[in-house]
Amino acid sequence: MKNKLFFKILILLVGSLCISLNAKIKLPALVSDGMVLQRNQKLNIWGKADANENVEVKFLNKNYKTSADQNGNWKIVLPEQKAGGPYTMTINEITLKDIMIGEVWLASGQSNMELPMRRLTPLYANEIKNANNQNIRFFTVPQKYNFKSPQTELDGGKWEATNPQTILNFSGVAYFFAKDVSEKEKVAVGIIHSSLGGSPIQAWMDENSLKKYPEYLDEAKKWQNDDLIKSTESSEQALSKAWYTELDQSDIGLNQHWEKFDLNDSDWKTMQIPGSWEDKEGSFDGSVWFRKEIILTKNQAGKSAFLNLGRIKDADVTYINGTKVGNVTYEYPPRWYDIPAGVLKEGKNVIAVRVSNGSGKGQFIADKPYYLEIDGQKIDLKSEWKYKIGTKVDRMAPGQTFIRWKPTGLYNAMINPLINYRIKGALWYQGESNTGKPKEYGDLLTTMIADWRSKWNQNDMPFFTVQLANFMEAKSQPVESNWAELRDQQRQVSLKVPNAGLAVIIDIGEWNDIHPLNKKTVGDRLALQAMKIAYGKNIVADGPVYESMKIDGNKIRLSFKNGTDDLEPVSELKGFAIKDRDGKWVWATAKIEGKSIVVWNDSVKNPVAVRYDWADNPDGNLKNKTGLPASSFTTE
Repeated sequence: MKNKLFFKILILLVGSLCISLNAKIKLPALVSDGMVLQRNQKLNIWGKADANENVEVKFLNKNYKTSADQNGNWKIVLPEQKAGGPYTMTINEITLKDIMIGEVWLASGQSNMELPMRRLTPLYANEIKNANNQNIRFFTVPQKYNFKSPQTELDGGKWEATNPQTILNFSGVAYFFAKDVSEKEKVAVGIIHSSLGGSPIQAWMDENSLKKYPEYLDEAKKWQNDDLIKSTESSEQALSKAWYTELDQSDIGLNQHWEKFDLNDSDWKTMQIPGSWEDKEGSFDGSVWFRKEIILTKNQAGKSAFLNLGRIKDADVTYINGTKVGNVTYEYPPRWYDIPAGVLKEGKNVIAVRVSNGSGKGQFIADKPYYLEIDGQKIDLKSEWKYKIGTKVDRMAPGQTFIRWKPTGLYNAMINPLINYRIKGALWYQGESNTGKPKEYGDLLTTMIADWRSKWNQNDMPFFTVQLANFMEAKSQPVESNWAELRDQQRQVSLKVPNAGLAVIIDIGEWNDIHPLNKKTVGDRLALQAMKIAYGKNIVADGPVYESMKIDGNKIRLSFKNGTDDLEPVSELKGFAIKDRDGKWVWATAKIEGKSIVVWNDSVKNPVAVRYDWADNPDGNLKNKTGLPASSFTTE
């Protein structure tokens, strides 16, 4: 009996010892299988362990040792390594596999950086289908916020290599950047993607960086109160639920199933799609139903298909022949719905769409594609549709505080946990959410760049910004523009801050979409900046960069930065405005003369300044012979 008891105790002790050993080392999410480590920089490997625990890292036939401190924190610095892999690393009892050494870039910002490849399918279907590349890897940072203090741990995340499944969730901009750099440098590229749609720049800055902006610090401090966050979210959720409950309960279309194939809609009104029902019915919030009858052949019937309903403000639920084929709950995503085989039939088919709108002008967005595609053949749906109001709600849908966008919250939770991980540089696509106060943006961006460089202990760390694209309706006369002002702030930062670059995309936006789809050009232009600034290639990475002006009578001569001033001839330069002594701006004639541009308007005898592409959605066509566009600028 004593021997049996002894062996039982021994087994328990050994088991508990194994559990203890297994629990000793804990690694951050970034230090994991499939990671890409930055070449030619000393590398940090860090984690948690028991207090004073010995830690040994084995990598590339060398051993590195340290001990955890009293709090269990440990860090080992590995020497600089050349590009290569895949390798294996052992950290005590943990083995990490499939490690590459190459280039690591941080990609951050708001929704245009976040926008995943799945949203870009119509442009890049073949790219997605054929994506199999072990040299392009992504680590997507979980979207969290914290207002109390900078965090040291991420709440999850993993490294993923590129294949047709994983690529769907990768940032489109960052993917095309990584692909370009990987091909040109012939190395693995790892992207640490940390972005959040709608976020302003101050959300990505720490408390110290915002000292000049007490209103932002006060706001950050306010949201350190967990009870306030909970009560605000609970209250807003309750109000939202009540609004949508009222909407649904009073919508006669839901009660009478207006999505049915055989519904008698002979008394419904008609309108042209795309367009707004509020142009006919007046402004209101609520729901509207739409129906469109199409005739299909026997050959088309029964097949799978693709329905593209452009974009709709705000939410929709879409049916074909009474079968729900998709829905989107807010205005920005495109309405791309796959129709399964068996839904479509020979002869009459009915597309039914229920649209609900809680604020602003409800509409099918103009200049978007609307069609049903079967076997590569498109049936145009830009035509007359029937419609009927489901219900009107006597108040707007309740607003949302969007606590996650408040100052410091995203820095603390999504940037600070990354700073131990060595990177080459940063890509930044953000600014849309700061166009309400554009004049402060340059200072905020400059301060943020300096702080991030300090945190990573790289004072010359390359930092590349994507300038805001052209957006919204064009104006017939020169006017002030917050979007132009913010673009100019971005331009000036790229000129004043060393090792900073600007990807100008003022020629690839979409007037009716804050999320233009051409993300490959964005990634490629960022990669051009990287090739020149980060990798020292002797290339032209910018369109014409304005440098100086000279007044000559009633004309102003503009000069451009050497190397960017090989101007592309055009029959008529567009986008220039000139300012008279009284402060009035008028459109101007512009002419290329060698490497400079002369600007004038015969009615302006004493010009004082010139602007180029100073508008929300300008039409300028100034480029150099690389085909790269000039940034908007002002000589003031």
